[in-house]
Parts: sequence; structure tokens; C-alpha cells
Amino acid sequence: MKTLLLLFAILVFAACNTCEKLQTGEGFIEVEGGKIWYEVMGDNDEIPIVLLHGGPGYPSYYLNPLRPLSKERPVILFDQLGCGRSDRISDTSLITIDNHINQVRQLVTSLNFKIFYLYGHSWGSMLAMEYYLKYPEDVKALIFASPSLSTSLWAADMDTLISSMPDSLQLTLNESKRNIVTDTVKLNQAMNQFYQNFYFRKLPPSVDLENTLKGIGLNVYQYMWGNNDFVATGTLKDYDRTNDLKEIKVPTLYITGEYEGARPQTVGYYQSLTPNSKMEVIKNAGHVTMHDASEENIRIIADFLSDIERKK
Repeated sequence: MKTLLLLFAILVFAACNTCEKLQTGEGFIEVEGGKIWYEVMGDNDEIPIVLLHGGPGYPSYYLNPLRPLSKERPVILFDQLGCGRSDRISDTSLITIDNHINQVRQLVTSLNFKIFYLYGHSWGSMLAMEYYLKYPEDVKALIFASPSLSTSLWAADMDTLISSMPDSLQLTLNESKRNIVTDTVKLNQAMNQFYQNFYFRKLPPSVDLENTLKGIGLNVYQYMWGNNDFVATGTLKDYDRTNDLKEIKVPTLYITGEYEGARPQTVGYYQSLTPNSKMEVIKNAGHVTMHDASEENIRIIADFLSDIERKK
């Protein structure tokens, strides 16, 4: 019996040490509707983390400040179909939540890994939630960064932020919500001020942010969300998963900026509904926390994942 147990232990040890590591580098994967660009970083065999960008339609360039996470584990970035380095699309039958879920699934299947941490920023938090609900066995932990898990709560937060601005800017921004544009110069000034207050507070904006804006899939954004972040008129206008947060069975981290669209009060509400979860607020950061406070953002994520692994 001892001989059999020893042989079994040797076989298990050998199997664990011959597992294929993810190959680092860039590539393309065929999905329904075209090809998606991806990159794997991190030359080790730890559990990988998959990063889901926001938008919809804002490519992953702006998530580049999270690359240092690859020192501890593989980090997988990709551009969702319709934006960035991935193929563009015009067929609205492809611009759906289900198709986005399938893109993540195809990525995971093609790269041949079984379990991973799933990070979603902004719209990416919706996608992370939907993927988890469909494939909970794949996901070891969730990270909802600057999440939008209820469109109506997001819109209410936008109204609150607009109301904190000077009256003249409020008027212009509230008119834009109703698609009224009386002065494009004033509108641009008001929008720029709003974004500097609540999206990227660290100036100047990084090259990564500029590349994200250059690579936007505007038709994807408009079809799924709308013409601006303030009012959702697209297919996500009634999105709400607050009642399903109690179904999450894995450790969950919420991250938000002190000043941002996903207001700490709202994110705290999501966190209160989620079992085995915690929340971190990054001081003086806007919606793009990885731009405004990259080192703090990385530390928070790395500590969360290390804590999970210590409890194995």
C-alpha cells in the first residue's frame, strides 16, 4: 500500500510540474464575427488574471498600467471585438452581451487554461458578472473596478456629479443629456471639465488614454450604451444585476476612486450585497484609477490575490 501511495504521489508531482505555462506574447483569436487581439504577459505558472476593458468599445490600452501585475502571475489583456486592435464590426447581431461572453470563453479555451481571476473595469464589470453567472466554475475570484452593475444607479451618480459643478456647466451638461447643443465650444469645455474632475484627474492624460480614444469602437458604444455616459439609450439601458450579487460564491474585490462616476456610496451598496467581498477606495482618483494612482491600484489588487492564495 505504501508503495502505491508513493507512486501516486510521484505521478501527481510530475503532472503538476509538466503543466504547460501560458506562452507570453501577442496574437489573434478567431471568434464569431472576426478576430480579437490579445496579449499574455508574465513568464510563470500561477493562476492568470484576465482583464476586461470598459466602454463598451473602449479598447484595453488604458489598462496598460496594470501590466506590472505580471511579475506575480500571467496577465491577459484583449480588445473586445469592434475596437482597438481587434476586427471592427457593423452587424448589430454581434453587438450583444452574449457575444462578448463568448469572446471571453473563446479566449480562455484557445489559450487552454482552466481557472482564472477575472477583473472588469466599468462596462467590463458587467461583462465579468455575466461571464461569472454563466461559467462560475472558471472564476477563482472577481474584481469589479469602478463598476456599473445597475444602469439606473450609474445614471443617478452621473446626475449627482453634474450637480456638484458650477451652474453654467450644469446647464450645458444637462442640455446635452437631452441632445440639445446650443454652443459646441461651451459643451466641449463642460465635458472636458467633467472628465478632468471625475474620470482622469492626473494631467496630462497618458498616451494610453489617448490611444484608447483613438481606437474606440464608437458604433459599439452607441448601440449598447448611447451618445454619452450620462444617459443610457442603448441595449444596456435596463441593465441591473443588484439582485444577483448575493449569488456570487467567490472572493470579490470592489475598487473605486474617491471622485468618480462609480461613486463610493454606490459601490459600497454593491459590496454590501455581495458575500465574502471587500472594497477599496483610492484617494484623489477618478474613474480611470489605474491612470490616476497606478501603484496604489496594483498594490490593492496584488494584496487581494495574495491573500486568497495564502488561504488555499
